[in-house]
Amino acid sequence: MKLVRSVALYTALALCANPGLADPGIEALRDGSLKKLVVHSAPRPASEAGFETFEGAPVSLADYRGQVVLLNFWATWCAPCRKEMPALDALQRDLGGEDFQVVTVATGRQAPAAITRFLDETGADALPRHRDPKMALARDMAVLGLPVTVLIDRQGNEVARLQGDAEWDSESARAIIAALTAQGDS
Repeated sequence: MKLVRSVALYTALALCANPGLADPGIEALRDGSLKKLVVHSAPRPASEAGFETFEGAPVSLADYRGQVVLLNFWATWCAPCRKEMPALDALQRDLGGEDFQVVTVATGRQAPAAITRFLDETGADALPRHRDPKMALARDMAVLGLPVTVLIDRQGNEVARLQGDAEWDSESARAIIAALTAQGDS
């Protein structure tokens, strides 16, 4: 069964990567915990609200234009966040670069020491330590619970959203990211 799913994912990915063939979109690549991913019928502009680096420097999603972004909202007290953090770290470690970034944002009043401890305990050392202490970005993006993960295209538009934890290092997640990054290459 796993082999059949792998073949289906790679076939769908190949179709997405070849503009001359039918494009089933990223919705066809959802499998396992990624079935919870809600793919929007049309891209939506992502927020322009600012957040900050761990050191307090201002940053915004505009700083990531030209890259596909997996934006993850989390908190130190969130058990599902703790569960998915190693998968997010593996995804960033394996695929992060010029075309793609996992951007994690600690939402709300999260003490810097608690953020460091949380990421150290989960082994997540490849992820950025961004903060949204006043919840400006989370509020502007209608984040109502945690974790929430948003896929953003190269133009800065939200294309999909997932409420809850997911296996972000799965074959399905990697196929979705590959399909989104390939869209900008054509």
